[in-house]
Amino acid sequence: MLSFLPPPVRGALATLLLALNTLFWCTLLFALSLVKLVLPARAVRVRIDPWLNTIATLWIACNSGWMRLTQRTTWDVQGVDELRYAGWYLVNSNHQTWADIFVLQHVLNRRIPMLKFFLKQQLIYVPVIGLAWWALDFPFMKRHSAAQLERHPELRQQDRLTTIRACEKFALVPTCVMNFAEGTRFTRAKHAAQGSPYRHLLKPKAGALALALNAMGEKFHSLVDVTIVYPTGAPNFWQFLCGDTPRIVVRVQQRPIPPEFCAGDYAEDAAFRARFQRWLTQLWDEKDAQIDALLAPTGAASPLQP
Repeated sequence: MLSFLPPPVRGALATLLLALNTLFWCTLLFALSLVKLVLPARAVRVRIDPWLNTIATLWIACNSGWMRLTQRTTWDVQGVDELRYAGWYLVNSNHQTWADIFVLQHVLNRRIPMLKFFLKQQLIYVPVIGLAWWALDFPFMKRHSAAQLERHPELRQQDRLTTIRACEKFALVPTCVMNFAEGTRFTRAKHAAQGSPYRHLLKPKAGALALALNAMGEKFHSLVDVTIVYPTGAPNFWQFLCGDTPRIVVRVQQRPIPPEFCAGDYAEDAAFRARFQRWLTQLWDEKDAQIDALLAPTGAASPLQP
């Protein structure tokens, strides 16, 4: 409707609407979260958590509203009609830009339960939204370098315990546990540094997926595998707000989760770890080929970004 405005004006308007939307719904979110904080009993959590998730769902719906108002993006989405708004799902996607989160929320909102992301510990300090993520029980993970883990192997247990505690909460109310298997946003520099064997993806990290399956795998109906493609190149967040994303392609596929992956010990069982990594590698091989196929018809460039 307002897509005729110049991009900087659209970006400023989208930023304002996002801020107002966030402040309005977070006020309600924080008020209910205080009740849960003061009365942390399971019975209270079971009653309040659905309300918190409803507030977050309405926040996402309003975000979709300002996106439709200010953007003229063409959405090419397939695979969402088979999803059911019930139960628990493990969701996995490739990751290129902060806009991915808004894309996932826009496409999956009200089709499956609310997405709960694994976040870097530093993101809890993001004004307002960091506290909102905490109120919604998003797990915050501490990132450790390989050198740190080699010197202090016990640090591996921190994220394991964080995941287990988060999944114990998720098990009370239908939830979708969201994971970016690459662990970070794709860039050309990271791709080269890794020596990634994929054209469009970084190497997947299996640890978080394996931990989530170990903690509550029997709850999950399936793995919701999402592939996001920006045919003209992945936008940064400001470009996304300005509506400078002509087309977004999203493919969603439900995949069965092998029952054996719901009980194995990824950290201690080398044979199980090898099987799990082969399964994830196969998914990543197929995803890379899918991105190739989605880009080929338009002659679009690779989504590699600086």
